[in-house]
Amino acid sequence: MKTKNSSSLTWQEELKDWIISIIIAVILAFFIRTFVVEPYLVDGSSMNPTLQNSERLLVNKAAYLFSEPTKDDIVIFKFPFDQSRDFIKRVIAVPGDTIEIKSGNVYLNGQLLKENYILEKTKGDYKKVIVPQKHVFVMGDNRNNSEDSRFSRVGFVPYELIKGKGMLVFWPFEVFRKLP
Repeated sequence: MKTKNSSSLTWQEELKDWIISIIIAVILAFFIRTFVVEPYLVDGSSMNPTLQNSERLLVNKAAYLFSEPTKDDIVIFKFPFDQSRDFIKRVIAVPGDTIEIKSGNVYLNGQLLKENYILEKTKGDYKKVIVPQKHVFVMGDNRNNSEDSRFSRVGFVPYELIKGKGMLVFWPFEVFRKLP
């Protein structure tokens, strides 16, 4: 079997090789972005101090193909009230958990939740509820500036609206870090 070295290729053969390589690269990039990982821009302050406005993060879109979201995951989901928008929040409770907020404290399954990622107590109360199957209860880390599961426009987030799990912040580069 003979092989051609690049100096013996005609310009048409070389052009064909380049076009095939570019097409393969575009297909791979589309596949990776659609099904594996996608960059997102943080827009707003609802996840301060964990995520800052204008930071960029990578989202693992395959994270929940074979598992379910767990407490403390940072998830990206379609806003239930307007599914053309995406929200970024922290999972506080999963199916079967009870959640309640009273006197500025969050209680998960009757136990005070230790939240070292928030800067101030949560304003307002929230009556005790049980998270339904195939749903999560989410809240922003900046509790008093976050539209989250406490509000009817968000409510319990169904699994099918969850787009992925936040993996790492990659921009600006000086704050590059892995997310919990």
